[in-house]
Amino acid sequence: MGRAIASRLATDGYDVAIAYIGSLDLADATVREIKGHGRHAAAFAADLADQEAASALFDAVDGHFGHLDVVVHTAGINRPGTLADLDLADFDAIHRVNVRGTFVVNQQAVRRIRDGGSIVNVSSSMVRVAPPALSAYAASKSAVDTLTRILAKELRGRDITVNAVAPGPTATAAFLSSVPAEEQQQLAAMAPLGRLGRPDDIAGLVSFLVGPTGRWVNGQVIYANGGLA
Repeated sequence: MGRAIASRLATDGYDVAIAYIGSLDLADATVREIKGHGRHAAAFAADLADQEAASALFDAVDGHFGHLDVVVHTAGINRPGTLADLDLADFDAIHRVNVRGTFVVNQQAVRRIRDGGSIVNVSSSMVRVAPPALSAYAASKSAVDTLTRILAKELRGRDITVNAVAPGPTATAAFLSSVPAEEQQQLAAMAPLGRLGRPDDIAGLVSFLVGPTGRWVNGQVIYANGGLA
């Protein structure tokens, strides 16, 4: 999903900095894709839930690109388990990445982003669907929703929009590799549009929110799930 968003913003005319913590090969492939759209790109390794690492990342982006207009935060993890059985180490890991990571990135963003810019966080439709075995994940994304709404109000006077997108089940590489085919079909059938989301569906929404036609949308959580919830 992050790669699709980065590529879409490149086609919109943005130079793009990519933060990654996993595969350097995937990060490099995304950089090549962005450059293929005629834009400048660079990848930076960082643990976004670590305050010092995140600050160093933003310093590097400032030094490399000279300014910051848009921040899109997509990092998140999920470790399913019923509330009764979920290991608290998994609970802590989910909230470190999804809640603390979002807070740290947003904190750095508001200190660096130019007036007139945009911040987009990634929430989840599971906040509204509230399915079994996702209590920790849905709770973490509910925190993202609240953080987003409050930050939009705190930035009054700077003409900076802050929104969140809340995808439903989306056919990312990670989703397709970790969810059994039968479950994929069941999830696709739940939406009135009868399919899984595609990364480009979410990228298009982010493009709208950070672009000139989305400037009056602020402090919102936009559900993008084909009518699932």
